[in-house]
Amino acid sequence: QVQLVESGGGLVQAGGSLSLSCAASGGTFSSYPMGWFRQAPGKEREFVAAIGWSGGYTYYADSVKGRFTISRDNAKNTVYLQMNSLKPEDTAVYYCAADETRFKGSSRYSWSESYDYWGQGTQVTVSS
Repeated sequence: QVQLVESGGGLVQAGGSLSLSCAASGGTFSSYPMGWFRQAPGKEREFVAAIGWSGGYTYYADSVKGRFTISRDNAKNTVYLQMNSLKPEDTAVYYCAADETRFKGSSRYSWSESYDYWGQGTQVTVSS
């Protein structure tokens, strides 16, 4: 069983930065595509960013492209989300997710139903 634990959330002013981490235990992290999703109050969970098992492929939602960067360190079983130029509309609970399917079609990275394991989430609040 894979366990994912997010950290790094908090309160930041608009224009500021935060770095989220997601530490994995159990399973074979280095073979899992990983994703970040977020859910704001009253809204559905939405895709933020994803990265292939080797780190060679990354995908971003249009709303965060150019501001957020996803990366991973397979030696540390950790995936990161660097968030810059934060906006109030980025306020949400951020979740990381892992997919046991190593070779994942590009269209599936943004599909939350394709992920097998989820963390408990970390709150990010951006004040205006």
